[in-house]
This record gives sequence, structure tokens and C-alpha cells, in this order.
Amino acid sequence: MKFYKMTALLVFILIIMAACSSNNENIDSSDDTLSAGLLVTESGIGDNAFSDLAFQGLTQARDELGVVFDYREPLDQDYEAKLQELIDQDHDVIFGLSFTTAPAIEAKAEEYPDQQFVMIDAVIDLPNVTSITFKEDEGSHLVGLIAGMRTESDTVGFIGGVESDVIQRFENGFKEGVREANPDTEILTEYAGSFDDDQLGADIAADMIDEGADYIFPSAGFTGTGALQEAQSQGIYAFGVDTDQYTIAEDAVVTSMVKNVNVAIYDVMEQLANGETLEGNHRELGLDQDGVGLAPIRVIELTDQQQQTLDDARN
Repeated sequence: MKFYKMTALLVFILIIMAACSSNNENIDSSDDTLSAGLLVTESGIGDNAFSDLAFQGLTQARDELGVVFDYREPLDQDYEAKLQELIDQDHDVIFGLSFTTAPAIEAKAEEYPDQQFVMIDAVIDLPNVTSITFKEDEGSHLVGLIAGMRTESDTVGFIGGVESDVIQRFENGFKEGVREANPDTEILTEYAGSFDDDQLGADIAADMIDEGADYIFPSAGFTGTGALQEAQSQGIYAFGVDTDQYTIAEDAVVTSMVKNVNVAIYDVMEQLANGETLEGNHRELGLDQDGVGLAPIRVIELTDQQQQTLDDARN
């Protein structure tokens, strides 16, 4: 299944060549051009999830606002070293993705108080760090409603990546939605302990399917990709996460709980492009703020009553 990630990465290479400097080339920030640095997750570019969404947000900012940007991939979990490379480029702002990068962002923000940082998915209480988090439970609740309304086996599954407050919000929202729609449903839960192991995701999904799960919701980065593909191979349904993951398993992915990281990052760059300053505040984005939502529903058709239930919950 690593072939999927390699294919996605090759597609991204063409975008990257046009979007920014190479990973070993310095951005020239000596003029007035607004520049940004991006520290992605340990899954790297090509994860069809969190990292790719952030990259899309900065690519849009490049195309529409004229900014330049560079990025680093902490594939060996060398967060501080990769972050230092971005700091040395003297960017106007540096984005850190995922709670896994938070310790590095906090340490470097204290060391470089004049550097502006944006922390995605964690809260850091420093004046030069703007924190952006999402109400993942609100979007996941909608996914849970669909699973609870449509399960025929009365058994569904949730697969988490690394256990954390963020992933637990996905889990809690999903479980609440399932139980609201069908209180008798058994909800299988397992954490993989990794965001970057598609085979492990497939194995966990296979075990859940053996226990009767007919809908599975992985929130596990590239580990979840394996779960989606396993669901398709065994003829059950699943839900994507972060971005619309329908293309990963077109016979299985009913919808995806989208997390609009790209929109949040673009909004920050637009704010800076308009001459506004970052205030080091905490922004929490949910359904009302278009921070989370659902991708189009495919593969299955909801009844009128089921669609009404979903609409009522969304509103």
C-alpha cells in the first residue's frame, strides 16, 4: 500500500516545483514579498490529508496574494531541526501542523520572540504564537449519525492514529452521533499509535470487519489510508477525514469529515497581506465558522428522513 503514497507524492512534485523553492533552497526574504514557512506532519507531503491541505492553502495564497513559501518535512520526527531551517530563512510567519509539532514550536517561539508562528491543532500561550484549533467533534458527529442510521450489523468502528485530545474529539463526536441515531450500536475503537503506517491501518480495519463492523471511521493520517482501502477490498463502507478522501477508495468512502486547514491558513496570509498583524490569540473553528464539515455523500443514498436528520443536526 506504500504505492499509493508514492503515487500521491509524484503528483505533488509537479505542484511543488511551481509553488515554492525546493526543500534545500533558501527563500529570499530581503524584499517586501510576504513569505511563509510550513512545518508539515511527520507523514509529509502526499498524505492526502493534513499536510496536503496546508500546502494547498499556501499555494492558493501564492496564486491569489503573491506570497512565497517554503516547507519542511520532519520525516524522522526532527521537528526542531527542520523548524530552525525555516526560522533561518526569516519568514514573516511560520506554520506548524499538528500537536506533534507543538513542543518544537513552543521552544522556538520562546527562543525567537520576534518571529511570528501559527500553531495548527494545539494551543500555545505565547504572544508570538497564534493558535488555531477545530471543533472536530461537530463534524464527526455528523459522520456518526450516518453510520448509526445506516449500519445493518449494528457494529461500527473508529480507528485513531496517535491518542491525543485532537483525535479524541474525532472519536467522541463520532460516538455521540452513532448513539444518537442508534443507541444499540456497538462501537469498536482502536488507536494505531501511528499516523504513517497504512498496513497497520489495514490490519486494524480487517480485525474490526471480522467483528462485524460495516462502517469504519479512521482518523489516523496515512494509517487511515490503509483502513479505507481495506474497507473497499472487503466490501464495507468507510469515512474519510481532513480532506475529501473519496478517490482513495471510491467504492467505500461515503463522505469525509473535512477539516478546512487550507482555508484557515489562507485567511492568515490574507490578513497579513492586508497589513494586519497577528495577535497571538486562539481561534477555534467549527461548523458555524466553516472550519469543519462534510464532503459530498456518495456510494449510498440517504432516505428523505435520514437526510432531514442530518440537516437538522448540521443546523
